[in-house]
Amino acid sequence: MEIADLAALFDAAGHEFALVGGPVRDAFLGRSSADFDFATSARPDETERLLKQWTRATWDMGRDFGTIGGRRGDLVVEITTFRADEYDGATRKPVVAFGDSLEGDLARRDFTVNSMAVRLPGGEFVDPFGGLDDLAGGLLRTPVGPALSFGDDPLRMMRAARFASQLGFEIEPATFAAMHAMADRIDIVSAERVRDELTKLLMGARVREGLTALVDSGLAGHVLPELPALQLEVDEHHHHKDVYHHTLTVVDQAIALETGPEGAVPGPDLVLRLAALLHDIGKPATRRLEPGGAVSFHHHELVGAKMSGKRLKALRFDKDTIKAVSRLVELHLRFHGYGDARWSDSAVRRYVTDAGEQLERLHRLTRADVTTRNRRKAERLAFAYDDLENRITELRAKEEIDSIRPDLDGTQIMAELGIAPGRDVGLAYKHLLDLRMEHGPLGGERARAELHAWWESRG
Repeated sequence: MEIADLAALFDAAGHEFALVGGPVRDAFLGRSSADFDFATSARPDETERLLKQWTRATWDMGRDFGTIGGRRGDLVVEITTFRADEYDGATRKPVVAFGDSLEGDLARRDFTVNSMAVRLPGGEFVDPFGGLDDLAGGLLRTPVGPALSFGDDPLRMMRAARFASQLGFEIEPATFAAMHAMADRIDIVSAERVRDELTKLLMGARVREGLTALVDSGLAGHVLPELPALQLEVDEHHHHKDVYHHTLTVVDQAIALETGPEGAVPGPDLVLRLAALLHDIGKPATRRLEPGGAVSFHHHELVGAKMSGKRLKALRFDKDTIKAVSRLVELHLRFHGYGDARWSDSAVRRYVTDAGEQLERLHRLTRADVTTRNRRKAERLAFAYDDLENRITELRAKEEIDSIRPDLDGTQIMAELGIAPGRDVGLAYKHLLDLRMEHGPLGGERARAELHAWWESRG
């Protein structure tokens, strides 16, 4: 009813008014849209005047691009004047020019499945570029020549990979060929825009397809070069796995281990997916051929953690995400060895402490990293990790292990030793923390005795 009222206002004023783009596509896919995008022949000032008759809640931050927004209850709308932009070829910022027809406006959109519209209030379906057929065929194709489309806005190439992930669509061969030929054009796009598209890709339902499109088109070589670098040449004796395909499988398996909304890691979880994607990026830099032909990647987790932080920073990810992903990459191999020798309680405490808030994600990343085809080996590793998680549960029942602290705090240490704040307090605190890690809760009396013994040993 609200949309009908809005459309009637524009119609009465003699302006074309149409629902366009994503909401039309999603309606055919049976998906709901939170926001509604409209295109109109009205210029921004007239759009604003008409919109204010429909709602008092309006905004005009996009006025320079012809867009006026409004909200009525839970319904959010954005109305944009028909566009006929031109690009200078050096940047992706258009010289904004308003157009005179809906069909012309649809021609400048990214893909045919997003170039469909419904004229309102009459309800006429407008599909000048065969978007409905492409939607039915699961095909991504540009409404105009792909070279022209990507030349105007190179970010559309990233969007193709993103839609491959979100919708599971195949990129039409000529469109993909243009992506491959023009991949270097993505360099003019800001890191923030690339990050946003990569994030949407990773949060999609078919991430492998999106990542494969990025790599095979050559785009990943510009925006995430660490990923195609994993396509290491497999040695003739096959002493190591194909790291690239292993990574794609780890991403798939990590996604499968995400939980529902009430679980420990509700999906889709960006941090877990980024960590799965980047967990082995330190391997190319650490690859060594050992005597006898074996291949090693010593300390690739430490190198990879630094590389992850550097890449995510370059893509302008926030500090919390960078810290969490880097920590997971650093710790993803910590579990290996547990299956050979059952850890002490102290080792389990340190594992939980080092993982901190990322423990539940680390559980899933570690399990996802098992891609061996050897069923017995996979079962052995799964059993070992089950045992580790049970050990953590048992320790939690006996003591606080999720935020381990010494039995005495800094104030108590100073009072006990009769010292002022300074370096010695920190050293004493660390000593008691190490004891707590090693032996579990000491209790106040034993902690005081251990503190004095340590203090006296220092002379």
